[in-house]
Amino acid sequence: MAQRRSLFFLASILAAIFVLATLTASGIGGIRPAQADSGTPTPTATPGPNRNKVLTIDFTRYNWWISTWRTNEVLCSLSIEHEGLPDPAEIKAWCDASAYNQYINTKPCPQASSGEDVSLCNGVYLHFLGSKPAHRQVTIELPSAVAWISLTGCEPVPPSNRCSTRPSLLITGEEPLPNETIISVQGTFGGETFSCKGSSCVVPIPATGMQGETVEFWVDSSFGDSSQHDNAKVRMVPWGDFIAPDGKNNDPRLWYVDVLSPRWRGSPAASCSQIWESFPDLGGPPAWLSTPNRLEDMLTSQPLYYLAGSLIQNGQVDSRDCPDGGLQSDGVANACGLERARPAVIEWQNQFDAQIVQVGQETGIPAQLMKNMFNRESQFWPGIFRTYLEAGLGQMTEKGADTVLLWNPSFYDQFCPLIFEKSVCQRNFTDLDEKEQNLLRGALVSKVNATCPDCPAGIDLTQATFSVSVFASSLRANCEQAGQVVYNATGKASGLSSSYVDLWKFTLVNYNAGSGCLEEAVQQTIQEGLTLTWENVSNRLDSACQGAVPYVEDISSMGPQVSTTPTSPATPAGIPAPQTPTPTLSGTATPGGTPQFTATATEEAYPYPPAATETPGSYPYP
Repeated sequence: MAQRRSLFFLASILAAIFVLATLTASGIGGIRPAQADSGTPTPTATPGPNRNKVLTIDFTRYNWWISTWRTNEVLCSLSIEHEGLPDPAEIKAWCDASAYNQYINTKPCPQASSGEDVSLCNGVYLHFLGSKPAHRQVTIELPSAVAWISLTGCEPVPPSNRCSTRPSLLITGEEPLPNETIISVQGTFGGETFSCKGSSCVVPIPATGMQGETVEFWVDSSFGDSSQHDNAKVRMVPWGDFIAPDGKNNDPRLWYVDVLSPRWRGSPAASCSQIWESFPDLGGPPAWLSTPNRLEDMLTSQPLYYLAGSLIQNGQVDSRDCPDGGLQSDGVANACGLERARPAVIEWQNQFDAQIVQVGQETGIPAQLMKNMFNRESQFWPGIFRTYLEAGLGQMTEKGADTVLLWNPSFYDQFCPLIFEKSVCQRNFTDLDEKEQNLLRGALVSKVNATCPDCPAGIDLTQATFSVSVFASSLRANCEQAGQVVYNATGKASGLSSSYVDLWKFTLVNYNAGSGCLEEAVQQTIQEGLTLTWENVSNRLDSACQGAVPYVEDISSMGPQVSTTPTSPATPAGIPAPQTPTPTLSGTATPGGTPQFTATATEEAYPYPPAATETPGSYPYP
């Protein structure tokens, strides 16, 4: 019965909204401004009729008393909106603690059913007074018009965002209310106003310089109001010899164009540039901050001692003929074990490439950066190597889990309901109690740990590929936190204080050493009157934080390979760098799948450590 009443109540609201929309379409309740001349923009888009509409909803009120059996004293009066007895929650909401406690503790009265004297009964009873029609007013918020910005005349392809024809801005309005339309588009670009009749407007883009120009834009609706005023930061830099002294020009004319706006409809902007309000270098970010167009450009052939040791220990490589079975006492492969594991190591380190590229394309987080970090953090072993405190391809810790849950609200909104009831997750992460926060942190670290004793190689590869998207969310959270550190120190958008590449390096410090290390170094740099460059900030990292410097330098020195003969990026701290050329790879890689390839050694197997001993020594876990 309660379900039928809820459905009837919902149907009443929907019907009322439909009637309201019909009245609005006929001109009732909405002010229709005159069409503005396209050459004379309205000075400002003043709010029109409020889109919050009040509806009157009819319902039935059922009235009850709670009275004592002995004296018929009324302890509480309550009204509910459904047939049947009030439930305990309703009684608790209407009555004081004494009446509620007496009600829930009252046992059935046998005299009431036998017709005897009910004054002999203990406790209280519910008495139905009757029902009567009632109504209430409900405020319904109608959706507002919205403006979007894109380009016309060119479809720039990331990461270079280069056009062979001169592009223009295209601003388009959307009106969600039925039978209402967008009547004009208005705004300012570099201090100059523009206005167009209708729902779209093409705005020429002048050369802006490297810092770009700000565009403010909005749309006017026939409903009588305007959309929210939105902003975009636009950079357009012409390239080529546009004005040749002899009138002849053989150089192609090119335009590099970038747009940063939450209302942008086009190819995804460079990762985290929106957060920082920072344009990447002209022509696109460097290789280590890119997502290669070809999957085979991600292939690597790194001699990874930890990965080799893990594969040996999990039965994927037979190195029984090696000294000590191919392993050091700490589980890392020795030189012979590394040689035996070479084909498996090459295959393993490239099997996640398709997922990394896909996640990079979906999230904007650079695929090459993620692979470089997986190399540096875990050597692509997504289980737990030595300690449960770090897990997964990106070696997430509980501190790292705390960062992503706090600084990436959209991820928190998706992850929290997997662990808690929806009612708990309606609170922000900071509003949860300590026990709930700890449970979420631990659950997230567990989710990225792909250790599986019953799986081949002891790793659940499905869990491992899933963890790539979690890691991308973690990097975005670190982008947010690093940007906030810079903003707190300077009082302005981080992109106005530091370059796009340096902001990424600050993000890596934040991920590796923590926000406290980054904040102290940034503050000291500002206090000394220096600009926020990587060189200045890294030189001011505390001694306890200095380990982040080689970490950042290693990751930023690795880049995508342009052929199927990968070069060797820097190895994790403590692992000897290869001393001889690495093997070449041949084969194909299929987007969306696992690359298939074979290894052909061009030199004597894998390079040995510099000392060329059978046992490469002690290599700390990266």
